[in-house]
Amino acid sequence: MWHEIGVGWGWECRRELKWDGWGMEHSTCSRTPGTLDDATGCANPIFPHSWHLDDAMGCANPMFPHSWHLNDAMGCANPVFPCQELPPRAGGDPVDLADLAVSWLQRVCDLLQTPPSKANQGELAAFVSYAVTFPCDFQGLLDTYCVRRSGLPNFCAVALALHQLGYQAIGVRLDSGDLAQQSKEIRGVFQACGAHFQVPWFETIPIAVSNDISEQSLEEFRREGSEIDMIGIGTHLVTCPLQPSLGCVYKLVEVNGSPCLKLTEDEEKMTIPGMKAIYRLYDAAGHPFMDLMALEEEPSPSAGQELGIRVLGRLEESTKVIPSTVEPLHRTYFRDGQVCEPLPSLPEVRTHAQVSLNLLSPAHRRLHEPQPYPVAVTERLHQLFLELRQGSL
Repeated sequence: MWHEIGVGWGWECRRELKWDGWGMEHSTCSRTPGTLDDATGCANPIFPHSWHLDDAMGCANPMFPHSWHLNDAMGCANPVFPCQELPPRAGGDPVDLADLAVSWLQRVCDLLQTPPSKANQGELAAFVSYAVTFPCDFQGLLDTYCVRRSGLPNFCAVALALHQLGYQAIGVRLDSGDLAQQSKEIRGVFQACGAHFQVPWFETIPIAVSNDISEQSLEEFRREGSEIDMIGIGTHLVTCPLQPSLGCVYKLVEVNGSPCLKLTEDEEKMTIPGMKAIYRLYDAAGHPFMDLMALEEEPSPSAGQELGIRVLGRLEESTKVIPSTVEPLHRTYFRDGQVCEPLPSLPEVRTHAQVSLNLLSPAHRRLHEPQPYPVAVTERLHQLFLELRQGSL
C-alpha cells in the first residue's frame, strides 16, 4: 500500500511518482515490455517490466528485477540499478548506460571540483532510466536535491554517456530558486564540459525554467541577464492576482507502513514523515490559534491539556500550549486508491471554508500585515523527522 499524500514543511506537497511534460522527477514506473519509437525516429530500448528508484526519502531501496550493484571510484555503493542497456544509435551491441554514467560522473566531478559523494544516487538512477527510455529526448530536472552538487553533475554524466553512444540530450529544466543566476552558472558548467571533453554541442544545451513565472519574473530575467532559452508559463497564464490559484503537489510520506522522508538542502521542501492526524486548537475566545500535526497512532489531544509542540519555521524551539477546544480536521476519503467515504459537495465545501475563515481572529484576517497563522508538529512527530534525517545522512 502506497500512501502518497503528505504536507511539506513549507505547506508544500509533492507526488513523487510522476512523469511531467518536461522530464521525470524521481519516480517509480511500471511498463509492459516492448520497443517504442518516438517522434524523432529513434528506437527506445526494451525496458524492464518494472523498476523503482531510491529518492533518498529515508527508507530502504526497493529491490529491482534482475538487479545488481555498482561500486564507484569513491569506494561507496551506488543504489541498486536495473541493468539499463542501450544500443549505440549507429547500431551495435547494447551498452549498460548506468555503468557508463557512473564512470562519467567521476570525470565530471573532477572537472567541477565537487565531491562525487554529494551527487544523489537516486537522482542519477532516475536520469539513467529516463535516458534509456527516451534517449533522443533526454531532459533533466536539476533542482530536486541540489543543482550545483547533484542535479548538474548527474545530468552532465548521463548526457555525456548518451553522447558516447551517439545521442544528444535536449536540455535541462529549473523549477525553484534564483532562476536567472542558476542559468548563468549552469551555462558556465556546460561550456566547461564542452571544451574539456571536446563536445561542442554541450555548450549550447537549452535551459528551460518554470515556477510561477509572471510578468515581474520576465522583467527580472531581462534586467539581471540570464542564459534561459525556454520559459514555461502555466499558473499565471490561466489566472490573475485577483483570482489566484492554489498550487499543490504530492510527496510520499509512507511506504508499506514505513514512514519516509524526502531529503533536500531546502528545509521548506522536506516532507513531514508518516501518516498523520490534524487538529485545530482554539483559544478561550473561540478563535483558532494553531493547527497541529500528530502521528496517526498518537493519542488525540484534549481541551485543557498541556501540549509540547514545535512550530514549523522554528523547529529548534520547544513550546507548550494549552487549547481550550480541539477540533479534528483530517478525514480520510481515499484509502488504497478507493473512495472510502462520500465526498462533500461543492456547496458544503464552500460553506465549511467560509465558516472556518469567519472563526479566525481579526489579527489573522486583516488585509495589511496579518499575523501569520502557525502550524506545528508534536514532539513525537518531530523526533521521527530527526531520526529519519539522521539515519539517511
